[in-house]
Amino acid sequence: MNTVQEVQSYVHAHGMPLKGKILMVASSPAVSKQTGWPIGFWAAEMTHPLRVFQEAGYEVEVVSTEGGKLEMDGYSNPTDESGYSAHDVISLGYMQQEWFNKLLENTNKLTEVKADDYDAIFLVGGQGPMYTFRGNKDLEKLFADFYEQGKPSAAVCHSTTLLLEAKKSNGELLVQGKTWTGFADAEEEYADQAVGMKIQPYRIEDLARQIEGTTFKVAAPFSSYAIADGNLITGQQQNSGAAAAELVVQQLSK
Repeated sequence: MNTVQEVQSYVHAHGMPLKGKILMVASSPAVSKQTGWPIGFWAAEMTHPLRVFQEAGYEVEVVSTEGGKLEMDGYSNPTDESGYSAHDVISLGYMQQEWFNKLLENTNKLTEVKADDYDAIFLVGGQGPMYTFRGNKDLEKLFADFYEQGKPSAAVCHSTTLLLEAKKSNGELLVQGKTWTGFADAEEEYADQAVGMKIQPYRIEDLARQIEGTTFKVAAPFSSYAIADGNLITGQQQNSGAAAAELVVQQLSK
């Protein structure tokens, strides 16, 4: 007796009916004043959430702090000779795609977009944000616009530096009364030891714990950890991007 088995699989998400549009914001290339390295975005913090969003049926647009070409942090590139991210087959897969490389070649500047046109915002981390996101009033306002419209507003790893100063339209810190996470002191310590120097100009956890009326939490170093407190969603580091993206999708599905 013959049994008929039907299997539907999506090689990619492009054929799926689109559910909406998510804005991802990455750092434009910069140079670390601390190490002298060229810095930008962390590959996995873009590609792992991107995979979650695309597989859930969302279109994604990537913008940057200055517009133009994006560069991934060297240690985050799976083909980098350091081998630090050689395990990251998701990023490696995206890097084989012509459309993905074109996307990195030329991005719009974040001041060219507005929250009304998207369903959620996701800030990509990396070493660049420590310089290009911190104190960036345009990005603070854009993120607050999403947040105050009740849309999922997410940040992972070093992109959470934005939340140290971002304010709502009433002048109150966005993290007031919130529980959130970001790159941990223990992780900074590990990274510094690994390369033999102090990499970052300041530590997010140190500064976050000095803010009154907010709760900054971290899990075990480099474990996947994300928190949703209302529509504010944060992820601890590069291994938390997919978890944070899944929380975004969950909120959009409600």
